[in-house]
Amino acid sequence: MKFIFLFLGIVSLVLGVVGIFLPVLPTTPFLLLSATLFLRSSQRLYSWLLSHPYLGEYIRNFKEYRAVPLRVKIVSVSLVWLTLLYCALFVAKEWWMSAVFIAIALGVSIHILHYKTLKK
Repeated sequence: MKFIFLFLGIVSLVLGVVGIFLPVLPTTPFLLLSATLFLRSSQRLYSWLLSHPYLGEYIRNFKEYRAVPLRVKIVSVSLVWLTLLYCALFVAKEWWMSAVFIAIALGVSIHILHYKTLKK
């Protein structure tokens, strides 16, 4: 099981890092999943992830405060809407595809905004 958890942790970590650049993929949930899987499979990778200067901050903030920094909320919601509105207006061939893109943007925005705002 350790190897399966390790493999899934690495996949989750890659998706989390990709999520930093692609607004449709959520970064924090994938990083939290990676931390959980690494905790069960590799103490060394778990410690590395938590002490990472950039990625560790996502996990520590969420573990300690269950909150997201305001800057992250603004950037995330803005990128989600820019990307999915572009898709709805210029990529979708049918009206229902545009509606799906808008519904996804709305759902992701609600999900991001429902977390408390971290005040540092």
